[in-house]
Amino acid sequence: MAVRLSEGAIASIMQGEDVGAPVLQLITIRAIATGNGLPRYRMLMSDGVNILSSFMLATQLNSLVDQGRLVAHAICKINRFIVNVLKDGRKVIILMDLDVVKTADAVGGKIGNPVQYAEGSGQGGQQQQTSAFAANEAPSKPLQTRNPAAGPPAKHTSPPPTLGKAGGSSFLSTPGGSQAKVVPIASLNPYQSKWTICARVTQKSQIRTWSNSRGEGKLFSIEMVDESGEIRATAFTDQVDKFFPIIELNKVYYFSKGNLKTANKQYTTVKNDYEITFTNETSVIPCEDAQHLPSVKFNFVPIDNLEKEDKDSIVDVIGICKSFEDDKKIVVKASNREVSKRDIHLVDMSGKMVTVTLWGMEAEKFDGSRQPVVAIKGARVSDFGGRSLSALSSSTVIVNPDSPESFKLRGWFDSEGQLQECASISNMQGGPAAGGNTNWKTLYEAKSENLGQGDKADYFSCVATVVYLRKENCMYQACPSQDCNKKVIDEQNGLYRCEKCDREFPNFKYRMILSINMADFQDNQWVTCFQESSEAILGQNAAYLGELKEKNEHAFDEIIQKANFTTYEFRIRVKLETFNDESRLKATAMDVKPVNHKEYSKRLIMNIRKNAAQLA
Repeated sequence: MAVRLSEGAIASIMQGEDVGAPVLQLITIRAIATGNGLPRYRMLMSDGVNILSSFMLATQLNSLVDQGRLVAHAICKINRFIVNVLKDGRKVIILMDLDVVKTADAVGGKIGNPVQYAEGSGQGGQQQQTSAFAANEAPSKPLQTRNPAAGPPAKHTSPPPTLGKAGGSSFLSTPGGSQAKVVPIASLNPYQSKWTICARVTQKSQIRTWSNSRGEGKLFSIEMVDESGEIRATAFTDQVDKFFPIIELNKVYYFSKGNLKTANKQYTTVKNDYEITFTNETSVIPCEDAQHLPSVKFNFVPIDNLEKEDKDSIVDVIGICKSFEDDKKIVVKASNREVSKRDIHLVDMSGKMVTVTLWGMEAEKFDGSRQPVVAIKGARVSDFGGRSLSALSSSTVIVNPDSPESFKLRGWFDSEGQLQECASISNMQGGPAAGGNTNWKTLYEAKSENLGQGDKADYFSCVATVVYLRKENCMYQACPSQDCNKKVIDEQNGLYRCEKCDREFPNFKYRMILSINMADFQDNQWVTCFQESSEAILGQNAAYLGELKEKNEHAFDEIIQKANFTTYEFRIRVKLETFNDESRLKATAMDVKPVNHKEYSKRLIMNIRKNAAQLA
């Protein structure tokens, strides 16, 4: 099938006229140096009449070159482009979207005898061809303002110029009414002083403080994207107060002026050789009409594939928050700062679960009570206890994103996923964070599967009833120091000595170690419960119970008896331990919670269905 080039299209584009999807031939293409970032390609294009070397390929189309489709003599239909005017007045045409309508092999060579396009040479035959093309393809619309001497304007309203559409002007009206020349992110470089971009904020960090020999201050960073690419921007000190309250995630803004410098790849994964630093001259103005700009770009990795990812690699992940832990305060040793931390447990259609750690404000404000879909861009992979993820200060966490992946996950979980038992790839040691309440077993299943018999401890969750509590030696007097729970020695002189701290104290604190026997419908198990687990079962704190045992042992016994035949969800750690050449399996309660009857019923229904399917 013959393909006809859009003769005169190059001249029309360069003169600022609207051109609808021109068909051009690629004459030559070559890569240009861009540092360590993605390669950029400069292209010599022909419309059959003129050739022009001012074409640049947007980086998102690099795959056409990598696949060998975009080579010399290929014919392309240009769906979207941007005309960018450089500081010296030269124009660069950035191709944002194109289709290869005829491959180079099928064309066989250069079409026609095009000549080099020269700015301002549109006279005679060339001008006639240009006008003919413009008349056939789209109405003429100059970039510059109309000449008053040319008479009254035609009585029709042209659509407002839109960045990124074929033939779109690089001039957009800001809300203030002035004309701003909007350039694509891909064209920014340190040699530009006055520029305006229209971009969507795809990531916004929290405010961080810093302190060094030169002083102290604060900063926050954002990542922005338009159709040509992405870039990172950072605001310091005064600019933090100015811009942090007004910039919102996923909103579109006009950004004008700022220092451009080479990007430090150590602190960013943004695919751009440069980054922006906000200054006193920087302006940020909301843009209400920019639906064509892309939203947050994700490259999701299925949870079951996270085990193949390298430690410390950065990934995007999406999943249903099946369970989550309470946020807690921890002290970061490096800075001695207190920060909030929360573990959430995500599942996806692969049937696997991963633990993700949220920090700071993300941890404090997260609400997983409705089991939302959670998408995270830029989480770091950890190999602590299998595979787990940690959200960084540069990560973007979106709850219930408006995306096809989110809708698909929601439908799967509501129909069948919530009844599915998901295996955790985050078998971290230490309590409920070890994959949440996963790996559900009956006590008989835990024993028959020989859990805890290997080199490492095993964890499982179960629903069981307390049938006996051994109260003998369940309370002891411990060192009152915050980080020491060692038993103290009563010196019989009003002082209590801690051998570990090598100190004497005038007081002590009560600690509890409770040994219980619990049972389900199949088996029973002796379990050791330390302070928090014991308090959860008895419903009282250790300080009160210690005093009660000393002053009113009958009342203490009543509390012990009352705890019998109460049912809980237990998170159990089992490990084969050897003492005096004798090996025995030790079971420890890492977490004790009231039974979530809704979730428990769902698991029972799932098991009934599995058993019914096996019998069918």
